[in-house]
Amino acid sequence: MKKIIVIGAGPAGMMAAVSASQNGGKVTILEKMSVVGRKLSITGKGRCNITNIADKETIIKNMPGNGSFIYSALYSFSNQDIIDFLHSYGVMTKVERGGRVFPVSDQAKDVVEAFMKAFKELDIEVVTGQQVKRILTHDGKVTGVLANNNVQYRADAVILATGGASYPGTGSSGDGYRMGEMIGHTIVPLKPSLVPLEVGEDWIGDLQGLSLRNVSASVIFGGKKVADDFGEMLFTHYGLSGPIILSLSKKVAELLTNYPNQEVLIQINLKPALTAEVLDKRIQRDFEKFARKQLKNSLGELLPAKSIDVIIDLAHLDPDKFVHQITKGERARLVEQITKLTFTITATRPVSEAIVTAGGIHVKEINPKTMESKVVEGLYLAGEVIDIDGYTGGYNLQAAFSTGYVAGHNAAEM
Repeated sequence: MKKIIVIGAGPAGMMAAVSASQNGGKVTILEKMSVVGRKLSITGKGRCNITNIADKETIIKNMPGNGSFIYSALYSFSNQDIIDFLHSYGVMTKVERGGRVFPVSDQAKDVVEAFMKAFKELDIEVVTGQQVKRILTHDGKVTGVLANNNVQYRADAVILATGGASYPGTGSSGDGYRMGEMIGHTIVPLKPSLVPLEVGEDWIGDLQGLSLRNVSASVIFGGKKVADDFGEMLFTHYGLSGPIILSLSKKVAELLTNYPNQEVLIQINLKPALTAEVLDKRIQRDFEKFARKQLKNSLGELLPAKSIDVIIDLAHLDPDKFVHQITKGERARLVEQITKLTFTITATRPVSEAIVTAGGIHVKEINPKTMESKVVEGLYLAGEVIDIDGYTGGYNLQAAFSTGYVAGHNAAEM
């Protein structure tokens, strides 16, 4: 029976432990936090977007960061496989907009508890509060790990599943990159992926806390639309956040890095279902309805209250003007602001605030069919520590589960 050490009890590490044990390995998980699954517990706003029901090709398309690397892993452990695994431990699932899969309970902790049940059933040892300092090797082969207080754990195989460098409070503080580099792995420079954006406009504070649904956001670069998305977003004191902003943030981060002296804009359409002409007619109907009111008091049925003053100001209109006095040209300026509310992106928020880290251990140094390192024999890698990342929608967790499963299964092979 092979002794296997799993470093990290996030989604990839927990799946790797289960898979290795199911394949006959004697597994010990070393987790530096006091509990397992800390990051998993906060995913999807505490609801846990487990996976996506999309087919394998679509999942890979939604992993712009080396998605093709997980092709083989997805066939070994698919989205249906993680759903079936959770069902077997009593966690029923449901499918929501965009194919996102959640627990019926809307409780991420239920997913963590399912893994805990599996650990108990499979006799997997879990050691919390134990930080690994480095991976031990001899003649190019793994021999174990060195943990806190110089405690050594001997192993026939080690699975590195420490996560990325985002949300360090959950334990993902970049330890895995350092450990991988120490034994010869190349680390692709880290960048935030799925991260809120900072804007240059000082009036953003007036919109702080405003959450919008059914809006579209477009990335404008060089006068052209280079990416867009539709759904929900949120205004913060520093800029923009929420699902569609996070999805666009990878493209924005690339532009900011590659073209530091060129302007990157995000344009919000508050009424994407309406053409400019239809929106103008809608405004005219509202003006007829509120004919005796001032402009600032006539847009309550069209726009969120918090946005009205901002939109009027940006359109260079007099908020105290009565609506029957508003000209066609002034309405056109109003339509322009409602459909093209524009922000200048100055930066992404730091990696520590990103949901996912882009960059990490180079995929060319890992066998995609086994997740074994090509640099050190007996070392396997899984999850976000690898240079893979995807959009929101359950894709990143699926990548963690799939690579974790493959790493565990092959680490335990005799």
